[in-house]
Amino acid sequence: MSDHTSTTTHGTPTGPQPEPLRFFGTTWVDHDGGYGLRRAGVAVGSLASAVAGAFVLRFAHQGLAIADVGGFVNALLVAVFAVCTAIAFSRTWQGFIRRPADPAREDALRSLKAIGFIGSLLAYFLRSLIEAPGEKLLRSEYETARARYEKRRSTRAGNPAARKKPKRS
Repeated sequence: MSDHTSTTTHGTPTGPQPEPLRFFGTTWVDHDGGYGLRRAGVAVGSLASAVAGAFVLRFAHQGLAIADVGGFVNALLVAVFAVCTAIAFSRTWQGFIRRPADPAREDALRSLKAIGFIGSLLAYFLRSLIEAPGEKLLRSEYETARARYEKRRSTRAGNPAARKKPKRS
């Protein structure tokens, strides 16, 4: 048992539990269980994936150049991937800091983020240099929930029937 969860006499945890992060589980809470190695692995993996994706896009662009589709189509393709990459980076980065206000809109942007996947991978890489991607958001939510839970527990005085009644004179 870690010191951040209270338990009942039966060993079951009470109170809020930390939400697991992809690739990290709940190691982000105490930075244990190979947290540093996982962060390094996520950084290397996301950067390698971004580079591989860039090569795939380069080969696709070369295929269009071989097909001689024209300068306008080439420029349009580059512009579309640049805009989608920028939007995907921005949305992914914001998702590490706060929850989206409109989840339906995020679902609508899923295909755009898939096109700009290099931006998402670069955001993942840069965030993993600072912390586990999404750790800041989950840590603030977890600490808020723990504080609320502790406040509720401390304001309870136990069984009201067992309290001593004040003496009347």
